[in-house]
Amino acid sequence: MKKQTKEMIAFLLIGFILTLFVIGYRHMRDHPNVDLKGKYIGEVLGKKGKVQVALSIEDDKITNIEILENKESKMAKKVFQFISEKVIKTNSLSVDSVTGATRSSKDIKAAMADAVNKAGITLVATTASQNTHIEDLSTDIVVIGGGGAGLTASIEAKEKGANVILVEKLPILGGNTKFATGGLNASGTKFQEERNIKDHPEKFIEDTLKSGKYINNKDLVKILADNSPHIVNWLSKRGLDLSDVGRLGGASIDRAHRPKGGSPVGDHLFDTLENNAKELGVDIRVATKATQVLYDGSKITGITVKTIDGETYNIYAKSVILATGGFGANSELITEYRSDLKGFGTTNSPGATGDAIALLKDLKVAFVDMKEIQIHPTVIPHDNHLITEAVRGNGAILVNKYSKRFVNELDTRDLVSQAELKQKDGINFLLFDENIRKSLKAIEKYDDEGLLIKAKTLKDLGKALEIDEKELLKTIETYNQYVISGKDQDFGRESMKSKIDASPFYAVKVSPAVHYTMGGVKINEKAQVLNENGQIIKGLFAAGEVTGGIHGANRLGGNSLTDITVFGKIAGDSAYENLNK
Repeated sequence: MKKQTKEMIAFLLIGFILTLFVIGYRHMRDHPNVDLKGKYIGEVLGKKGKVQVALSIEDDKITNIEILENKESKMAKKVFQFISEKVIKTNSLSVDSVTGATRSSKDIKAAMADAVNKAGITLVATTASQNTHIEDLSTDIVVIGGGGAGLTASIEAKEKGANVILVEKLPILGGNTKFATGGLNASGTKFQEERNIKDHPEKFIEDTLKSGKYINNKDLVKILADNSPHIVNWLSKRGLDLSDVGRLGGASIDRAHRPKGGSPVGDHLFDTLENNAKELGVDIRVATKATQVLYDGSKITGITVKTIDGETYNIYAKSVILATGGFGANSELITEYRSDLKGFGTTNSPGATGDAIALLKDLKVAFVDMKEIQIHPTVIPHDNHLITEAVRGNGAILVNKYSKRFVNELDTRDLVSQAELKQKDGINFLLFDENIRKSLKAIEKYDDEGLLIKAKTLKDLGKALEIDEKELLKTIETYNQYVISGKDQDFGRESMKSKIDASPFYAVKVSPAVHYTMGGVKINEKAQVLNENGQIIKGLFAAGEVTGGIHGANRLGGNSLTDITVFGKIAGDSAYENLNK
């Protein structure tokens, strides 16, 4: 009897739990805007799918925001976090969008607005008087710019024992470094040796000078090449995978280092540097713009900054490192130096606005090669989405609207871009097959993002591109014969890794866009900034795209990441040495 009673109680208990579950399920089904914990669910269709948030609201105030669903990029997720913190702080959705991530900002705010609407409340913003005043402070070294150069310099100086503050004007770190895909050029590395690739810094130097039309600063180029295998080791020890080696345009040998499988190198490099900087305790301050470099007439003494909330304060330091990037996203400056590039798109981060020019105007700093602006040949028109040079390096070709090749696809960027602009409407197609797609993980990302035109046969691909299918077949047949013979009789392409014959076939429409500014601040071999008289400005250092002289008239693909890390490290070393002078 006791056993039957226990079984009956257990049965009733299970039934009760199931009833609660069904009631809860029906409640969520009938009221999808509120979950069982009283959170309000808001959603909107973002660029890559649904963006869904859960808002906790107490007394008409937002107390917490959770991102429930989001298929956006890592950068977008950081934007969401930044926007969420601002909304909670102000109890208002009227917060500024993050520069360079306007769509992501709008999506997250729209999802929040949906949740607030479902809650049926009116938000009352908190007063600005709650902002706290930030006092002036002192440190050993202050770094301006949170891209690859700034992070590398910060890590190097911090590891040596310096106190380092890094300021970044955008609410997120990364700059142009995040967008890098092709690789990091280095010669004489262990990864080349493992593949029996015979390379030497002298070959690297010659390729760089040839690409730069021999107007480069040869001393800086030598430092770049000689230090390249050491920076690969330095980055590898800090967690970056650079084991894959390929070739980018203008190189005479495979030396572009990237993660295994050919994954885009920029994200991995940035994540490695950011994680190392944070683990070391670098004081990183985002949404904080440098507005002035402080100078007492004989040496640099620090900087003045302004926060996104309008707060201004000074950071005093014995060494200041400029890592503010180039000006590729500043259309006015681009046009000022190169009127022929007016109206061109850009592949640059929105932060690449040439801030150093205004910051240094009172210091009579020397600038070099300011008219040398590079355009990249494979950018999606009107979208400014760059297709990495590594796609061509792994075997892709370029055809025009007449279905014909018109250039050595692995020539330097300036020559390939010039050839593209001469084609009908300046529009061309980057074409490859399934084998090439599988050889490079970066292409998988393009496919996932819906950037590729895909067809089972070359004839179908021609139809999809609205170009002559028969002529396209002839072009591919001719190219495949060149691959077999090992000689490109039309354009002299030396590296032809595979035939284009594996279905399905892919293409993407491309045209040139502004990509890199070779000109900038003049530095010496220790990354010290020089004035117009060639004298060192004591306490001021610079690294990365903000500097000029290294790349000459045309940057070699893969050299930017070498530049920002090699000279970023040198700037960190030199800034540290200056502390004891």
